[in-house]
Amino acid sequence: MPLPQFLMLMAAVILAAAATLWVSLSHGVPIVALALAALIAAGVVHYSRHDNQH
Repeated sequence: MPLPQFLMLMAAVILAAAATLWVSLSHGVPIVALALAALIAAGVVHYSRHDNQH
């Protein structure tokens, strides 16, 4: 992947995360709830992958 496309992808991800935080916090969602949701989502993604079977 060329460097300019990679940098635009990184900027898009950062802007999407900032927009998510801004909208969630402006609607009164506690930051602890956002952190817990992110932790649960990361766990689900980790355990749903099939390449980590023993």
